[in-house]
Amino acid sequence: MAFKFKKFSISDDNSSLKVTTDAVMLGAWVKTGTALSILDIGTGCGIIALMLAQQSDAFIDGIDIDAPSIEQAKENVQKTKWGKKINMFHSSLQNFTKVRNNHYDLIVCNPPYFKDGLKSPDKVKNIAKHSEFLSFDEIISNTKKIIKIYGRLCVILPQSESIVFKEKALINSLYLTRVLNVRHYPNRQVKRVLMQFESLRKNRVEENITIYNDEDDTFTQEYKNLTKDYYLKF
Repeated sequence: MAFKFKKFSISDDNSSLKVTTDAVMLGAWVKTGTALSILDIGTGCGIIALMLAQQSDAFIDGIDIDAPSIEQAKENVQKTKWGKKINMFHSSLQNFTKVRNNHYDLIVCNPPYFKDGLKSPDKVKNIAKHSEFLSFDEIISNTKKIIKIYGRLCVILPQSESIVFKEKALINSLYLTRVLNVRHYPNRQVKRVLMQFESLRKNRVEENITIYNDEDDTFTQEYKNLTKDYYLKF
């Protein structure tokens, strides 16, 4: 099944990272600005890489440890007009930073975040969601190796995990400069946190968004405004 967006279509049936609300929010929220080089860690089907390609002139690398995901990402990319500026690599982040000398203006990641608890019998889902394959410490330490001095790291995490990630980033001199707190419904607790980190301290910009109206499960206007450049229905 292909998901149709305003400027591209994408399939995710063979991918570890699906087309999810988390992925779409991150891709829509990230500001590419003047970035000329972007890395998408754990690219899955390539959804975030393609969203960033739509809004920028940057060259984009996507990496994933799951081979079928990379093959599907390559297929998805080649069906778009951005095939010449997006490269997909079958690699872990750890190996990627060892063998390549690339440095990036922007790094994005929808990280795995389950540290404990029952695992799925599906190995691909385990790799995509359990942090033993890519810990927060590994994301941060490897980002430090390949991010430019004025570069940015953007991630999305559940609220509790975002606190842990923020603390680990601060220890490694990556400072939180932009935040989006996401609620599914008004007056409910924050479910997801989108965060931007930089090597230079700046005043933090913090915003809030709600996805659904309480009364009828329709999308809020603020969520429509965030994603309207991508979703056909908006």
